[in-house]
Amino acid sequence: MANTAQAKKRVRQNIKQRERNSGLRSRLRTAIKSVRKAIVAGDKNLAETVFRKSVSIIDSIASKGIIHKNKASRHKSRLSGAVKAMG
Repeated sequence: MANTAQAKKRVRQNIKQRERNSGLRSRLRTAIKSVRKAIVAGDKNLAETVFRKSVSIIDSIASKGIIHKNKASRHKSRLSGAVKAMG
């Protein structure tokens, strides 16, 4: 239990940050899933369009420190490879 004023404030800040971060993480997962769905559907044009949007989302989330930049690069690389492999 937080006793000092500073500790109480940090608890309040952590709650807000956790909500914001979980929303952003959810947005990241949704973006990745949308690319995967387009790939499974076999629609290359849609997959490329959704992939470009997803890269932007992944980069913005990495820049905010929600995920590590290397993890962001790994996601982008694997999605890119999957889109290119559609032929």
